[in-house]
Amino acid sequence: MRDTISGEHLERYLGITERALGKVTIAAPERSYNRKLADSFLEMVRTYFSDAQHFAEQGDYVNAFACVNYAHGWLDCGARIGLFDVGQDDQLFTLYE
Repeated sequence: MRDTISGEHLERYLGITERALGKVTIAAPERSYNRKLADSFLEMVRTYFSDAQHFAEQGDYVNAFACVNYAHGWLDCGARIGLFDVGQDDQLFTLYE
């Protein structure tokens, strides 16, 4: 069992999440409550992703890896409950069907 995260492994996950973030569009109508939720979800994604990049630059791969996984989790959740349109991409996202 490895107890470290390599730079290559971290870069792979950062890249996957960056691609996923670039694919997301908000599906909720502008004036709906769900739009506010979608905006809030994206804010969480961007914050965690930014934190992941910061930690990676500092050489703290453990916290970077945790943050990038949180970011992607928010993306997955938003896609799965219909806040985000991800073009039926079940490779970058965990969709219901």
